[in-house]
Amino acid sequence: MTKIVEAAVAGKKMEDPLQWVDARIGTGGHGHTFPGAALPFGMVQLSPDTFNDGWDWCSGYHVSDDSIMGFSHTHLSGTGCGDQLDFLVMAGTGEAKLVPGDRRSPEKGYRSRFDHADERMEPGYYSVLLKDYNVKAELTATERVGVHRYTFPASDKAYLILDLQHGYGPGDGPVTSAELKMTAPDTLVGGHKTSAWGKNRQAYFSLKVSKKPERIVFFSDDKEVPVPADGSQIEGKNLKAVLYFKTKAKETILVKTGISGVGTDGAAKNVAAEVPAWEFDKVRANAKEIWRKQISKISVESANATHKRIFYTALYHMSLGPTLYDDVDGRYRGMDSEVHQLPAGQHNFSTFSLWDTFRAAHPAYTLIERERVPLFVNTLIRMAEQSPAGMPVWPLMNTETGTMTGYHSAAVISEACSKGFTGIDFEKAYEVMMKRAMVDDYRGLGYYRKLHFIPADKEEESVSKTFEYCYDDWSIAHVARKLGKNDDAAMLTQRSLNYRNYYDSSTGFMRPKLEDGSFTSPFNPIDLGHSTKWRDYTESNAWQTTFGIQHDPAGLIKLYGGNEAFVKKLDGLFTAAPDLPANAPPDIAGMVGQYAHGNEPSHHISYLYVYAGAPYKTQARARSLMETMYSAEPDGMQGNEDVGQMSAWYLLSALGFYPVDPVSGNYVLGSPLFEGAKVQLAAGKVLDIVVERKDPSHQYVQSFSINGKPQQRAWFHHSEIVDGAKLVYVMGPEPNEKFGADEASLPPSLKLA
Repeated sequence: MTKIVEAAVAGKKMEDPLQWVDARIGTGGHGHTFPGAALPFGMVQLSPDTFNDGWDWCSGYHVSDDSIMGFSHTHLSGTGCGDQLDFLVMAGTGEAKLVPGDRRSPEKGYRSRFDHADERMEPGYYSVLLKDYNVKAELTATERVGVHRYTFPASDKAYLILDLQHGYGPGDGPVTSAELKMTAPDTLVGGHKTSAWGKNRQAYFSLKVSKKPERIVFFSDDKEVPVPADGSQIEGKNLKAVLYFKTKAKETILVKTGISGVGTDGAAKNVAAEVPAWEFDKVRANAKEIWRKQISKISVESANATHKRIFYTALYHMSLGPTLYDDVDGRYRGMDSEVHQLPAGQHNFSTFSLWDTFRAAHPAYTLIERERVPLFVNTLIRMAEQSPAGMPVWPLMNTETGTMTGYHSAAVISEACSKGFTGIDFEKAYEVMMKRAMVDDYRGLGYYRKLHFIPADKEEESVSKTFEYCYDDWSIAHVARKLGKNDDAAMLTQRSLNYRNYYDSSTGFMRPKLEDGSFTSPFNPIDLGHSTKWRDYTESNAWQTTFGIQHDPAGLIKLYGGNEAFVKKLDGLFTAAPDLPANAPPDIAGMVGQYAHGNEPSHHISYLYVYAGAPYKTQARARSLMETMYSAEPDGMQGNEDVGQMSAWYLLSALGFYPVDPVSGNYVLGSPLFEGAKVQLAAGKVLDIVVERKDPSHQYVQSFSINGKPQQRAWFHHSEIVDGAKLVYVMGPEPNEKFGADEASLPPSLKLA
C-alpha cells in the first residue's frame, strides 16, 4: 500500500518518498554501501560491521555475511578503499570474549549470528536481532552522535563491549595508539590514531550509558588492567572496555556516543548539544523527518515501483557524503592535523571522493543542495591552504589519501564559480589552484607543462593523468576568466588540449608516448599498460580513455574527421568484445562492449553522441544503461557506489539530462525515465519536468521545450533552470534523427563561461 504523508509544501498530501528508499541496494555485489543510521551529510554513520578486511568490506558490511561483529560509528559509503569503522560497540550476555571471532565460528568471539529477515533498515534507523544473545539492537543518529538501544533478556551478566582496536584492515588492524578513561560511572571517553588508507588519522569519542554498570573492566592487549582511580587515562594500541549490567527481561539500555576529530571534550560537547536526554524514539523520529525532507527534494511520477525504489535510494546514497567534520563549537581538525576554529556560519566537511563525484554528484548538489555548495567549496579551499599535500585529491577526515589521478577539487570549486555561487573567496581559490597547475612538482605535472604530455616511461598512468590535468586546466580557466585574468584563461584553455598529443591516427586510439615522443609498442587497446612495470591508464584502457574528453568533444570529433566517423568509432566502443587483460582491476565492471559503467571514466561517454549530432543514439544508450546497470537488489550496482557518483549518474539520467562538462554549466539531454518530476531548487523555486508519451517504453525525444519555447538543441544551460523552469519532453517509439542534428544545435565545446 502506498503511504501518504502531509507534505511540507503548501499542506498538500503527497506520497511518502521514504517508502521507496531501500538501504539494502549496494550492500551486495561490489556496491560497498552500508545499511546503518546517519543523517544527510552527517559525521556519524552508525552501522553494523560484519567484517573489517577485504575489498568487498570497505564499508564494513556485506549482505553475504550471517554474523555481526558489532556497531561502529564511522563508515565509508561505496568506496573502493577501506578505512574508519571507529569505536565499535557490541552487546551480549555471559562472560565477554575480547576478540570478535571468525565469521565461520562466531561463538569463539563476541560476534553474533543474525538473519537478514530480522534486519530493519530505514533512513536514520537500523535494527537487528543478535541471535546468539537474544538481544535486539537498534541504532539511530544525529549529525555528530550515534544513539543505540539494546533490549536484553534477563541476565546477571549482560554487557556492552567497547573495542578501540577495531578498524578496517588485516591482522591487528590499523590502530597505532589509543587512549581510554572513565570520567563518570556511566561515561567513557578516549580516542585512537589509525593508519589504514588515511595515515595518522585521529578520532575521539565520548560514550555515555543510560544505566550505571555493575562494573567496568578495562583491557590492554586483551589483559585486564585496573581502571585508574584518579580518572587518568590508559594508553596502548589495543584497548577495550567491558561494561557489565544485571538486566530484567526486555530491559533496555541506551548508549549515546559523540565523535570528534578534535578531542574528547569536543565529542562530549556534541553529545550534550545534540542528545541531551535519553529519548531514543524522539531522536529516531527527528532523523526520519530530516530524511523525509531530504528525499522530498525530488519527486517523480511513475507506475514502475522498481524504478522509484532505485531512484529514491540513489538520492539517499547521494546524501551520505561528503560528511560533516566539525564540532558543535565550530572547531575542526585540519589537513595539517592542527585544530582550527571555523568562521561563524561555516561548516567543515570530509570524505570527498572527487575523482568520482565531480562528474555528476557535485553538479546535482548545485541544483538540490545550493546552501551546502559554498560550504563544500570553502572546505576544499581551506584544505588546499592547510594540507602539506596542497589541492585536495581524496581527503578523508584530517588526512589526504591521494587516491586517484588529477586534482578535481579544482573542478568542484570552478563549477561553483561558473554557476555564480556566492560567499566563496575565488581569489584565494585561484591562488591555490594555480600553485598546483603551474608550480607543484606533482605526479608528472612537470612533464605535462614541459612536453605537453606525460611520458609512459617516466610516470605511471601517464595517459589518464594527462587527460585529468587537461580537465583541471579547463576548470581553472573558468575562474581565471571570472576574475578577469584573461591571459591565464587563454593559456590554460590551450594547455587543456594536451590530450590531443596522444592521438594515434593509425590506430584511432589515444596511445601512450615515450619521452622521445614515439608511441609505445606493442599496442593493444584493451591493455592497461605497455609493460608490466605499471599501467598507462587509470582503471581503464585505450578504449575508455580515448573518449575521456569532457570539455572538448568537438575537438575529439575533429580528430576522427567529423561526426560520421566519430559516431562509427563510438558505436564500436559499445559493440567491441568485452575482453579485458588478466591484470585488469575489478573496478572495470558493468561492461557493454568496452564501455565500463561500473567505473567513472565511462560515465559521460554515452552522452557524447549529442555532440556529434546524433542525440537519438544517446537516448537509446542511456535508457539501456538505466535498465541494465541498476536493479532494486543488494547487488543492484555494477560497480562501487563511490560516495554518490554511481547513484548521481542514475538520478540525473532518469530526469533526462547529464553534465558531460560540469564546469561549463551545460546539461546534455538523454532519455527521461519517468512521466514527470519536480526538483526543489533554492528559495522555493521548482524545476518542473513534464514527459509526454503514450507508453513508458518510448525512449526517443521527438521534441523538447523550455518554458513553452520549442528547442532544436538537445542541451540547456544551468542558468536557464536554476531559478525555476518547465522542461517538456515529447517522447516516441522511434528516433527523431533530425532533433539536435544540425550544427547550430550542438552543445558548446571548449567555450569558457
